[in-house]
Amino acid sequence: MTKKKIVLLDGNSLAYRAFFALPPLTNEHGIHTNSVYGFTMMLQNIIAEEKPTHLLVAWDAGKTTFRHKTFVEYKGGRQKTPSELSEQFPYLRKLLDAYNITQYELDQFEADDIIGTLSHIGDAEGTEVVIISGDKDLTQLATENTTVYITRKGITDTEKYTPEHIMDKYGIKPLQIIDMKGLMGDASDNIPGVPGVGEKTALKLLLEYGSIENVYKSLDQITAKKLNENLTKYEEQAYMSKELATIDVDSPITISIDELVYTGPDVDKLTSIYKELNFKTLLEKLAPQEVVEKPLDEIKVTIASDITEEQLTDTMAIHIEMMDENYLNAEILGIGLADADKTLFIDFSEVEKSAVLKEWLQNKDKKKYSTDSKAALASMARYGIHLEGIEFDLLLATYIVNPATSYTDVASITRELGYSEVQQDEFVYGKGAKKAVPSIEEIAEHASRKAQAVWKLRPVLEDKLRENDQYDLYRDLELPLASILGKMESTGVKTDKEILVGIGKELTLKLTDLEAMIYEIAGEKFNVNSPKQLGVILFEKIGLTPIKKTKTGYSTAADVLEKLESEHEIIRYILNYRQLAKLNSTYIVGLLKEIHEDGKIHTRFQQALTQTGRLSSINPNLQNIPVRLEEGRKIRAAFVPSEPGWSLFTADYSQIELRVLAHISQDEKLIEAFQQGADIHTRTAADVFGVEISEVTSEMRQSSKAVNFGIIYGISDYGLSQSLNIPRKDAATFISKYLASFPGVKQYMDDIIAEAKLKGFVTTLMNRRRYLPEITSSNFNIRGFAERTAMNTPIQGSAADIIKKAMIDMAARLESEGMKTRMLLQVHDELIFEAPEDELEKLKKIVPEVMESAISLDVPLKVEWEFGKSWYDTK
Repeated sequence: MTKKKIVLLDGNSLAYRAFFALPPLTNEHGIHTNSVYGFTMMLQNIIAEEKPTHLLVAWDAGKTTFRHKTFVEYKGGRQKTPSELSEQFPYLRKLLDAYNITQYELDQFEADDIIGTLSHIGDAEGTEVVIISGDKDLTQLATENTTVYITRKGITDTEKYTPEHIMDKYGIKPLQIIDMKGLMGDASDNIPGVPGVGEKTALKLLLEYGSIENVYKSLDQITAKKLNENLTKYEEQAYMSKELATIDVDSPITISIDELVYTGPDVDKLTSIYKELNFKTLLEKLAPQEVVEKPLDEIKVTIASDITEEQLTDTMAIHIEMMDENYLNAEILGIGLADADKTLFIDFSEVEKSAVLKEWLQNKDKKKYSTDSKAALASMARYGIHLEGIEFDLLLATYIVNPATSYTDVASITRELGYSEVQQDEFVYGKGAKKAVPSIEEIAEHASRKAQAVWKLRPVLEDKLRENDQYDLYRDLELPLASILGKMESTGVKTDKEILVGIGKELTLKLTDLEAMIYEIAGEKFNVNSPKQLGVILFEKIGLTPIKKTKTGYSTAADVLEKLESEHEIIRYILNYRQLAKLNSTYIVGLLKEIHEDGKIHTRFQQALTQTGRLSSINPNLQNIPVRLEEGRKIRAAFVPSEPGWSLFTADYSQIELRVLAHISQDEKLIEAFQQGADIHTRTAADVFGVEISEVTSEMRQSSKAVNFGIIYGISDYGLSQSLNIPRKDAATFISKYLASFPGVKQYMDDIIAEAKLKGFVTTLMNRRRYLPEITSSNFNIRGFAERTAMNTPIQGSAADIIKKAMIDMAARLESEGMKTRMLLQVHDELIFEAPEDELEKLKKIVPEVMESAISLDVPLKVEWEFGKSWYDTK
């Protein structure tokens, strides 16, 4: 029989720990997920290491507890929970439900009291109990049967408090922790204690007298005058503080130990929430399920060898079958073709030698319905086959109809549409180490089923697109853009390996110099990359004030160090060291791995991913090369023209999202500013601060710039306070003043939220939809997130649509002018071309002309261009 082991988790404490330990993360819907992700990682470690038979997560029930009757200011002064964290609590509870973990809260009591009561019951039974929290108050519960784990740094490092450990560390027993808190107080909970009594004094008193009660019985023996005076003056406060710090181990809970039995997670529910939150790594690690595929309907597939013109009709569905998702280097296994009468499969060896098939593939008058036109175009281009005539794209059509779902393969698309005659790739090819090429017959059937699915689903999707008034968006924007992106991916961008290697060597030398400087200032050598060792140097040896010491131990996260930068010169060197180390490992080493045999990097543009319509790029992500540091900007010097004597030419929309906001909101001040060509951030600052434009300082302008762009992304007072390093109260006031200064923006926000609640979705200027079912949620945090999304999606999405339209117009213009210039990359609001010297003058004229006329707004679009011998030289 398995020995009983009870594990009790402090939900609020661990949620906060995870939130502040991890960098901001969001899923594809923009929901913040860092706390849920960190909590999940902690949960997995706890379950794996502790192997609990009984498990509970205790939550605080509210802001008011029985302790407030004793001291109304208990826990007063705490910052309001950031909305970025608040919106995650419903998902944390959902996660725990999926894990089949009992959750409990009790009105007027804290999670500590629930944990204290249950641990007291378990201890009395002689059962092993483990408590996990970031709150050291709980160490008072340690007994021979109960161990209290206190999180220290990150999400996995804990310190285990047993009676022996507490004695070794403090020289007192666990229950004396209460007396220590009574004497020294606890700033995090606003427990006052006795002024002038810190931890060392409190411990000295307890080592001598044992308890607060005995301290006060022995006041005449305490000769230190000031200490005696304070103890005498604040006697009542000391006893009250002890009472506040005492965990109630007899709270009126209505749950028993037997109800905490842990049986393991519900894998289906976990899979669902991991998908919803885009936890791809966690999804991959889920225990494989025994999935039974229902029998598929039989289909007749002809494996063709000698291709005839009669077999290839004027309109057919086509699927290029590859075993790996990166179509830019994956082996093509063959082509599946289908129409109303037949289904064909052609092994790729036959494709390469069939002149009839090549002619059909390259004939634009032969209509082709594709599963993924961009993948088809780019993969075939590797073999010199220029695929033409694509009239339908299953992936893009499905994405526009339902942008909220991320599709991993054709089977996931078809099942979303209620069609279940396609197997998932992993059932055909296997997964991981077991992945292998099956027989030609199995490949033929699998590829042909995909082609057949396209043939059958096309009319359904096109009808839905027309019903939603989105057919033009699909037909005139996304479909032609796929062809352009496919060509850009195939073309690639020339990357000078030697320049990257040289930058890497420079960074390594700078890192060595920075290390030496840090050691010299610190007075000793240590591992700069170790947060634990760094924390000791900064907060113990140098004596800096720990910003997050009370609840989380020594945090050396970037946001903490930035706040301490003015206090000691070492911080500047450490921050610089970290930035350069990341540049070297992520971008220099990472980019070198991505250079193909042709000397180019061929990134893949993800066209059917984001709900706003923004493109993203992978393998590698060229949209995230950092440009704030000069060393980061230098990385762009490695991207050069592929032809001798050519240049790179870049064109960037100036403040496109703010211009879209002005157009959509119809705010008179914003429209007037853009029409007059004013500096929008300076004009905003003048309005918000109530000063003349000539009186606007650089600090005022920077604050206004943060709010201008923050409004677009639904910034909160917490987000703005972090961005500007100001109190949240000041950030909230700033946002209020901004909205009062621009009433059109405020009216737009109110109107778009009302529209979203009425329709269930919002749209961009080109009718891209984003569905927001959460906007009517009874949960305040979920509803608030949906409202912010409703406000910013039409702005971000319209900007994304505009640059897509500009790409299509530019491709057409380059072709009509017979120019050699090639479009290489799209990075946010910027297009990057390579061009021969004799076409640069023409580009200076036609690029702004085309991009600025991509759409007609009530404010002018503005494009800024540059050119040079590398991407770096264009900035």
